Amino acid sequence: MQGLFAFPNPVNETAARVVAGVVLVTVLVTLATEWYWLLIPLAYGFWARVLTGPTLSPLGWTAQNVIAPRLGDKKPVPGPPKRFAQGIGAAVSTTALAFGLALGLHTAADGVLVLLILAAGLESIFAYCLGCQVFSWLMRAGVVPASVCAECADLSLDPPFFGGESSDPQI
Repeated sequence: MQGLFAFPNPVNETAARVVAGVVLVTVLVTLATEWYWLLIPLAYGFWARVLTGPTLSPLGWTAQNVIAPRLGDKKPVPGPPKRFAQGIGAAVSTTALAFGLALGLHTAADGVLVLLILAAGLESIFAYCLGCQVFSWLMRAGVVPASVCAECADLSLDPPFFGGESSDPQI
């Protein structure tokens, strides 16, 4: 059971970018069609990834095991910042879900979804993880202790965030 709730470290950046691309498309379709029900699988996916990595996320699993391997070499990046970014995505998508479906506040939901467009667009198109950048600021401020991500403390925190190679062959 403990393995179920594990998040990979390191993470394959290519798989993370694939997930971000699907999130971006899902949000754009939601905004274009007003199909706010799409926020249910979107929020579920974020929660599944933050809690279990790709294990219980169909999108995360497919990105890691099917799509990313076909896109070239693995690009390992530290896991804790990516998990933090998924947590932000979970909070934002759940807020949009509550506004859009539960409360019927579509304009508010749309406003929140713009945040996902920005973050998912930067990640999927430019490999710039906005949530990871916030994670680095929190580390610098001492809010996130270095013990959470020892590897992160050793890497450059300047954009592009957490690029580089890992010695872990398991990714």
